[in-house]
Amino acid sequence: LKVRVVRSSPPSSQFKATFQESYQVYKRYQMVIHKDPPDKPTINQVRLVPVSFEDPQFKSSFNQSASLFAKYQMAIHKDTPSECGENEFTRFLCDSPLEAENPPNGPECGYGSFHQQYWLDGKIIAVGVIDILPYCVSSVYLYYDPDYSFLSLGVYSALR
Repeated sequence: LKVRVVRSSPPSSQFKATFQESYQVYKRYQMVIHKDPPDKPTINQVRLVPVSFEDPQFKSSFNQSASLFAKYQMAIHKDTPSECGENEFTRFLCDSPLEAENPPNGPECGYGSFHQQYWLDGKIIAVGVIDILPYCVSSVYLYYDPDYSFLSLGVYSALR
């Protein structure tokens, strides 16, 4: 048995070289031990999108994300449609006091507010609203399609 300590943040060359193999071990572990289904979202199905109406990915996914938010709020929190419309969604999860910043020594995505979108078969099934700051990542909110609650996306997102 050989054990290596590999720097994950910032990712070292060893980490990058062994990432896929490590991920496959993790996925198999999750399926065998925790009985995760094989179609649980993968690393390639998660997009980190800056919360900005200037960002093309954010703009193109806004309606789908807002609709998912409303579906979640009504199913899980029993909100009425008027309590989870587009204006409420924007106020609650898109308007942020943080300003985007991309310092040369910071993460590739920069600092600021993001929507971490989980995609499956071409549609968003969950969104983690997060703030990436110089010394931490803050989870603001997570909403998901109740039809996919069997995937435990809140747990997956927290661990991720």
